[in-house]
Formats: sequence, C-alpha cells, structure tokens
Amino acid sequence: MGKGRRDKVLLNTEQRRKLEEISRNGYAPAKKILHAQVLLMCDEGEGATKKWTDEQISLALNLHRNTVGRIRKRFLEQGEQPALNRSQRKSPPVPAKIDGHTEARIIALCCSDPPTGRAHWSLRLLTQEIKNRNIITEIAVETVKKHIKKNELRPWKIQRFCIPERDLARFISQMEVVLDLYSQLHSELEPLICMDEASIQLTGHVCEPIKAEPGHDAKEDYHYTREGVQALFMFFDPNRGWRRVSNRDHRTRVDWAIEVRRLLDEDYPHAHKVKLLCDNLNTHNIASLYEAFPAPEAHRLARKLEIHYTPRNGSWLNVAEMELSVLSRQCLERRISSVAELSLELAAWQQERNSTASKVIWRFTTEDARVKLKHLYPIFEPQESGVPNATF
Repeated sequence: MGKGRRDKVLLNTEQRRKLEEISRNGYAPAKKILHAQVLLMCDEGEGATKKWTDEQISLALNLHRNTVGRIRKRFLEQGEQPALNRSQRKSPPVPAKIDGHTEARIIALCCSDPPTGRAHWSLRLLTQEIKNRNIITEIAVETVKKHIKKNELRPWKIQRFCIPERDLARFISQMEVVLDLYSQLHSELEPLICMDEASIQLTGHVCEPIKAEPGHDAKEDYHYTREGVQALFMFFDPNRGWRRVSNRDHRTRVDWAIEVRRLLDEDYPHAHKVKLLCDNLNTHNIASLYEAFPAPEAHRLARKLEIHYTPRNGSWLNVAEMELSVLSRQCLERRISSVAELSLELAAWQQERNSTASKVIWRFTTEDARVKLKHLYPIFEPQESGVPNATF
C-alpha cells in the first residue's frame, strides 16, 4: 500500500462516538478494540485531530502496514461491523477428531459398566479405553473431558435416592393416601403420629480422647470397642411438635407392640383414636399386639389404633425419618459406649427438642405430586372402543 492511502475514511459524529466507546470500555474483544482504534486513526473527517499514515498507525499499534490497509478497505467496502468483527471461518482450521458417530460411541462407553476391578469410569480410564478399542487412536484427556461435559455426563458420581417400586399404580395410590393424611386437620382426640425405627452401634474408646485446646483440635484414637447394638423407636407428632425416642435391645413384634401400648396409654391416654403412620415392616401391624398381649388387651389397643403405611421405597413421606436424621446429627454422631449412657443422652435430647416444640409444616400436597411427580402417573390414551388405555 505504501506510506500513503488511496481511499479516505470519513467518519460521521455517530460513527466516531461508537468507535470511541468501544475503544475505551474494555469489555469488547481485544481484536474489536484494536480495529476500532485503527479506524479512529484512519479518520480524515472533520472530527479528526491528526492525520495518520498507515506507517504511523502500524508503528503506534504494533501492526503490519498491510493489516491497517485491509481494515480500512473492509470498512469502505462492507461497512462498520465487518471491519470491527473478525470474519467467521467456513470450516475450522483443524478438522475435528470426534464426529457425531464417534461421540455416540464414547457416550455409550461412558454409560456402560466400568472394567472389572474399577468402581467407576475416570477421565484417564475412559481415554485409555477409547484408545484400546480403536475408537480414536490418539486423543487427549482434555478432549474427552470436553465432550463428557458437553453431554452432562458424570460417570464417577452416583446419586442415591429412593427409586419407586415397579407397581407404580400401587405406589401413587399409597402416596396420595399419605399426602391427604398430612393435609387433614388433626385434633388432640385423633392425633397424627409418625413412627420410624433405626439402629445404633454402641462403641467405646480404647484410649481416652484428648480434649480441644486453643490452637489444637480434639483428638481420638481410631481404634474403638464394640459394645452391642440398640434399636431406636421414634414417635413424632408433627403438628404438636412432640416426640419420644426410646432404645431397646431388639426390634421384634413384641418390642413394637410394647412401644405402641406406651404411646396409647401413657403419651395419648385421652385420645379416642391415634392415626399412626409407619413403613411397611412386617412387625408394624395389629398382629403384633395379639402376639405380645392377651386378646382382650390387644383388642382394646387395636380399637384405638388406625395404621397408615408409606409405600415401598417411599420412606421420604414419613416425617419421623427426618426427626431421626436430626437426632443422628445432633446427638448420635459420636461414640456412646453403654445402654445407660445412650438412654441418658436420648432423654436429654428429647427434652430439649420438646421444650422448643419443633414442628414440621408439610406443604407438599396431592395436587403438587401430580405435577412434580407426573412421570409416575399413567398416561391415558383414548381408544376406539371408548375405554381409555393406561400406559406408564
């Protein structure tokens, strides 16, 4: 192009204002800011304070003189935007190693079981297996990572939750019964009690732990002694904010029946009927009362008891399970070595929780379930016979 210029760049006031704004804001891409500076220095209009040659512009901005000429030419022939923005390539400079078919094979490999001796797929293991199977002979770990991330795959992570049983019709029918039970009003004469069980292993210290001091954390030896197992029975009234937790040596039918009699005769002696929500253990039924007590006594207790069950794999519907989780975090995450110590700690925790009357306000209704869990409900398709056909 030489030191002179054959074509002049004449910017109007609006164009110059936009280019100055781009060159000053610092948020635009570096190439766009650089091209805006080139056009401002090429301007020979009335707003220009100095006339620059291509040689001067190239030296000031550390560019080749021909680059300055191409930017000016693109502005004159195509306009402002083509001159500011980089032209898009029609094809990448280096062909992609992974096409759609190859990516599908990688996804299938990622979703398959890991090799024997490995718990899950890692990026390095996937990369090596891709090479071993000749899907791609040369590929980097970062390339595999990019395609795994693009398809939202995390083979090294397993999310654990309750999977609904195969009989979805039974699951949703029992679920809606429980949800309706929570939405009802419950009086003192007919309270709702949620019940759940758990077990805890009693452990003791081999060496005495060292207490915490300023600058030093508490320390305890990783060796411990096993002192037996205790069963926990949790009875929780979510509306009243009352709970009772007790420990026993076993979780048999007789143990459950004794705890239920204590609930009916000591905790709620004036209730006409107690609505008891529990899970589907074989001990949680009226037959346990008849096994533990004489028939007249079992019959008397059974008349005051109305048992409701959560569906299989639907224990999340029982708020007593939440209360057991609170108990575990606040009280049981430590070594407790004896039954007497466990009983003392449970009584102290129970008293503190009952004094604050910590309640549970259940807001998930049947209508909400039919929206958020609609994948569990059947889809009815009209048939020519007039009888709809349900498919899950």
